[in-house]
Amino acid sequence: MEYGGFSKLGLVTRFAVCLLALQSVYAEVSYSFQEEMKPGTVIGNIAKDLGVDMNTLSARKARIDSEGNNERFCAVNVNTGDLSVAEKLDRESLCGTKPSCILVQELVLENPLELHRINLHIQDINDNSPQFKRDLIRLEISESAEKGTRFLIEEAHDADIGKNSVQTYNLQKNDHFNLIIDSNKVELVLENKLDRETKQEINLLLTAVDGASPQKSGTVMIHVTVLDANDNAPVFNQGEYKANVPENSPVDTVVHTVSATDADEGVNGDVTYEFGHVSETDEKVFSIGGKTGEIRVIGSTDFEKKSSFELRVIAKDGLGLSSYAKVYIDLTDENDNAPIIYLKSLTNPIPENVSPGTEVGIINVQDRDSEKNRQVRCSIQQGVPFKLVPSIKKYYSLVSTGHLDREVVSDYNITISATDEGSPPLSSSKIIHVTVLDANDNAPVFSQTVYKASLPENSPLDTVVVTVSATDADEGVNGDVTYEFDHISDESNNAFSLDQASGEVRVSGSLDYEELSIYEMQITAKDGLGLVSSCTLIIDITDVNDNAPITSIKSLTNPIPENTPPGTEVGIINVQDRDSENNGKVRCYIHTYNYDAYLTTGSRTSDFKFVTSYNDNTLPADQTLRKSPSDFVDAFGDCDSSPEVGTAATYSLLFYYHHFIYFFCSLIMVCSIDFTYASDQSEDSFVGAPPLWSHNSGLTTVLVPALVVVVLLLLQMELTNLSHSLFISTFGRLDGPVIYFLALAGQ
Repeated sequence: MEYGGFSKLGLVTRFAVCLLALQSVYAEVSYSFQEEMKPGTVIGNIAKDLGVDMNTLSARKARIDSEGNNERFCAVNVNTGDLSVAEKLDRESLCGTKPSCILVQELVLENPLELHRINLHIQDINDNSPQFKRDLIRLEISESAEKGTRFLIEEAHDADIGKNSVQTYNLQKNDHFNLIIDSNKVELVLENKLDRETKQEINLLLTAVDGASPQKSGTVMIHVTVLDANDNAPVFNQGEYKANVPENSPVDTVVHTVSATDADEGVNGDVTYEFGHVSETDEKVFSIGGKTGEIRVIGSTDFEKKSSFELRVIAKDGLGLSSYAKVYIDLTDENDNAPIIYLKSLTNPIPENVSPGTEVGIINVQDRDSEKNRQVRCSIQQGVPFKLVPSIKKYYSLVSTGHLDREVVSDYNITISATDEGSPPLSSSKIIHVTVLDANDNAPVFSQTVYKASLPENSPLDTVVVTVSATDADEGVNGDVTYEFDHISDESNNAFSLDQASGEVRVSGSLDYEELSIYEMQITAKDGLGLVSSCTLIIDITDVNDNAPITSIKSLTNPIPENTPPGTEVGIINVQDRDSENNGKVRCYIHTYNYDAYLTTGSRTSDFKFVTSYNDNTLPADQTLRKSPSDFVDAFGDCDSSPEVGTAATYSLLFYYHHFIYFFCSLIMVCSIDFTYASDQSEDSFVGAPPLWSHNSGLTTVLVPALVVVVLLLLQMELTNLSHSLFISTFGRLDGPVIYFLALAGQ
């Protein structure tokens, strides 16, 4: 591999100096190769030549940019570091007749930003043959022309350069002319005088040959017409002309006027002008007036495409004698190009948690004008958390300046402006769209920190108790919220379930107020990447009247002696209802057949007495409170005031207790019971006492009182809006009256 005329050692030395001078951000390396090479041909290893770690090329986004335009003539393999030809290059179309064809490319590396200049020296190959502008050159020469007279011949053109261009000419052997060649022109020299009467026309074959091996050539036929006397050729007043014209000059603008004179008279002295050999491109830009010699603009003059022209002008008289002059035209630059902003690199999207000062993108600003017109100032809009930092040459780094928050601003449209220093100044702008990528910087947030719910015990399975809800300001997987119980007791876990997706809490087990009336649990909300928040759920179980009162006999004296004194305690009854509040309030009743009895509380804190009445009405509560059995002695009097046989007397007591508090009642007989009923009654017996309870009393004696009791109880339940079941306890079967004890629970 050759390095543009330098040895490898020389390039390495030069490269090292560049690194030292520019603090490792700018270096230069050159490669030399032939034109027309196949795309993909490797011309060198850029990583080795620049001393860059080949393993970092991909991570540092190594790429080739061009200086001043977007043409890329080479490519870099980020895996191997090889630099290769990107497309087939034609030196002639790229550089024309310039003796040196150098294409400038740039290797850009990021993180940190580095810019390295690559000079591509394109070597010419002999891919063009010499060509004459015309296939036939006509000369009209007077027979009076003296021996040694020279006639200028338009030379051939070869697009190649150096030895591949035209090196020599060969003239067909003849009796009259010879060829003289110097560095600037080709001339036909008259060796022997012409005689029009002997030969009026002469044809000569002229061959142009290049210096390559193998050689290529081109030919032209020179047709000489012998004329009568014509002694003088046109003469330009200048051998070279120079002109300056602004680029973008309007069509038909006069650039310059050439002038030649001919000393002959008449037709022999009439001079006309034309271009000699010029390129097809130049022929489309300028024209020359055949009679006036004015060179005018006929096409686009663009300084940035071609800034100078070299034109050969021929002045020819009426009979064919000619002379040549050169015209050099330079275009002056106008500020006709606004700056162009190139986005060379952009990290997009960028994480919202990116640190301030992070390089987000690389901007390159180019202006195709020259000198002052290409000096550019670059700026960024206000109010965005980014800034432009000048880097290398016309490169800028787009850098973050503050903390980004996607939940506040998720996208930025950043306007970059560039203004040159021409007069008037031209400017341009470019909008760069930057998307802020979500980072998991927000935990889920519950709509409430404490959720409270209430539902009845024995609620059906799958009943929705409450729906907890948490939102996450993040997006995507970062904002996906799932729910779960946290540190939940076995009781809560058995009673409730939680839908992980919806947050619905449902009944999944049996709820019993009497077992557990309040559930408290923690619920967590977790996003897709693990950030967690929690809330508290408190569930109150409300009581329903699902427990009937339970009565039990703690003690009972049975049978009772007939001479038992009034006020004697004959039994203790326990009543229990597991429900609460109104559902746990209990009404107790004693039903006896024909005999009086009353209840007292086992605590002895208050006494309740029951008085029989003939109309089955119970004494009002305010008349029964705080009374003892002795208070009723006068009221009872003798047995004449007792109920009639078969009349069912009802005695009732309303009392309350709370859950799991036992209420004890004492059942006391208030009168003597005579089991031997006879016509001779003692003074202590009741008048009209019931007959002896015996089998002879018949089934009716049992059923009628029972039926009456049931009816009265039903009426009582209707009046008091009782909602619970009726329990009747028979405290033993005596050989006399049957005592019924009823405990009713309700509201």
